Amino acid sequence: MEAVIAVFALLFLLFVGLGAYAAVKAVGAAKRGVDRTIAQARRTVEDHTLRAKSFAQLGPAGEIAQLRLALRTSMRATQDALQAGAAEDESLKESIGLFERLSAHGHELDADLKRLETEPDRATLTARLPELRDRTERITKSADSLRWAVRDRARRFAEDDLGSLSAQIDIEADALRHWARTDTGQHSAPWPEDPAAGGPAASRQRTPGSAPTEEPAPQAITPPSPRPAYPWQKKPRPESTA
Repeated sequence: MEAVIAVFALLFLLFVGLGAYAAVKAVGAAKRGVDRTIAQARRTVEDHTLRAKSFAQLGPAGEIAQLRLALRTSMRATQDALQAGAAEDESLKESIGLFERLSAHGHELDADLKRLETEPDRATLTARLPELRDRTERITKSADSLRWAVRDRARRFAEDDLGSLSAQIDIEADALRHWARTDTGQHSAPWPEDPAAGGPAASRQRTPGSAPTEEPAPQAITPPSPRPAYPWQKKPRPESTA
């Protein structure tokens, strides 16, 4: 009895532990999902704010907003392209490593631009703009180059796969139409004609002016056997030669 109670107690503890683990995993997944949603919403709000500032504000402040918007758009598009391509092409791991190094410079530049948005000294902003513009162009140019290279690689692979698939489909289509070759190369033999019907075959067998040949009369299956001679019968008298 004690052994049964111990087994049930162990099973109960096991189920409780599994339930707690599943609950922790579910809470963690939900928390990560909420964090991603909040981060995405924050990025969307910041992008709309920067777009509004780039149109509404003039001078250095508006140009800084344009630089931030161009930097964030280029880096996010490259990141999405690399993540989508890495799921199908494992050779993009080195490209992802290079992009991570580029992202470090991009985050540093974005932080500098964000600090300068609240800079009250317009002379300082005007003096720093050429250097910030050059850094932004260099980073976005590198990100755009990497992104278009990934897209060109994916498009080339798709074209090669489509060409190979088209060739295989052509071979299969020819194999499915095998009856077309047999119909053109073979003809069914004609049925023999009845000579008694007087058709073309019978007319070719008879030459003009020749009488039809008489077929020999059919013979009996067995010839007639000689009649038996009995001793009381008279012998036939020979005919005289006189």
